[in-house]
Amino acid sequence: MHVPFSRAWRRCRRVLSASLLAAGCPTVGGQAVMEGVMMRNADVYALALRMPDGSIRARRLPWFSLTRCRLLKLPFVRGFPLLVETLINGVKALNRSAEALAEGEEEPLQRWQLALTMLMAVGMAVVLFVVAPHGLSLLMQRLGLGGAVEGLSFHLWDGFFKCCIFMAYIRVISLAPDIRRVFQYHGAEHKTIHAFESGQTVDADFAARMSRLHPRCGTTFLLFVICISIVLHAALVPLLLLYWTPEQAWIKHAGTLLFKIGLIIPISALAYELIRFAARMDDGVAATILRAPGLALQRLTTDEPDEGQLEVAVVALYEALGPEDGARVLTVPHSLLDDVPARD
Repeated sequence: MHVPFSRAWRRCRRVLSASLLAAGCPTVGGQAVMEGVMMRNADVYALALRMPDGSIRARRLPWFSLTRCRLLKLPFVRGFPLLVETLINGVKALNRSAEALAEGEEEPLQRWQLALTMLMAVGMAVVLFVVAPHGLSLLMQRLGLGGAVEGLSFHLWDGFFKCCIFMAYIRVISLAPDIRRVFQYHGAEHKTIHAFESGQTVDADFAARMSRLHPRCGTTFLLFVICISIVLHAALVPLLLLYWTPEQAWIKHAGTLLFKIGLIIPISALAYELIRFAARMDDGVAATILRAPGLALQRLTTDEPDEGQLEVAVVALYEALGPEDGARVLTVPHSLLDDVPARD
């Protein structure tokens, strides 16, 4: 099946933007999708969408997991497999939302096409946040404004450019109307989770009074990844080059880039534990300082939702919890994506 490049590019962009919005939550967490919200509860997730006719439709699905093995659940090990499974499930939810909203206008992507979309998104992320900052830091060295890759100044430039590219990327994608809508649903997801965690009865009106910022947000996770990567790259790359000194410059830089890509595994593991620690901390000065950068960044990746978007998020929460656990979640009438009659 031929998939136009423009369609593949749109999906790749949506995967990258959605990865900013994936919550690093071990129980009830979520992600904004196209005109809807995905909510996860343990081994299942629910997808709720606002359809073009104004109705809300939802579906409950199994959560694909890489961490059923006890070893992969260990602290400082679980971060990377959780990141991978969140990306896989997020891409599936995003694809399902796009297909449902198209209502037959587009043919569904095959499994290999989904895998290709994910690989394109991961490749684009590596280019933007690993290769480009390294290349710009090398340019600073050539201009006499920074040192060699063995020195600290090179990695300070690398971190500076990484942060700039990250912020610029968020700003650029926010200009797209469909991504702006996703950011509103992101805010609705956060408000609904806050409402649920309060222990009170949850409905759209109550969720509207909650904050759109959440300490376990995937945006905060990515910020922690960037900050930890700056520290580890500055410490470990010079150590690597102390023992591995190729004569050709291009080999040295290629090897350094591969080393940085490999460090994504321990970096994501550390970032996951840090975000969990920050979320569990009692309110106070230390907690405020640790949470502040991520919460400030969420002001760019969330917008205030309207009542209709909050209704969709509440439906997603109810379907993820199920009738028993979701007894205190009050939804508006909605139907299921597999055409089960509407529930009141």
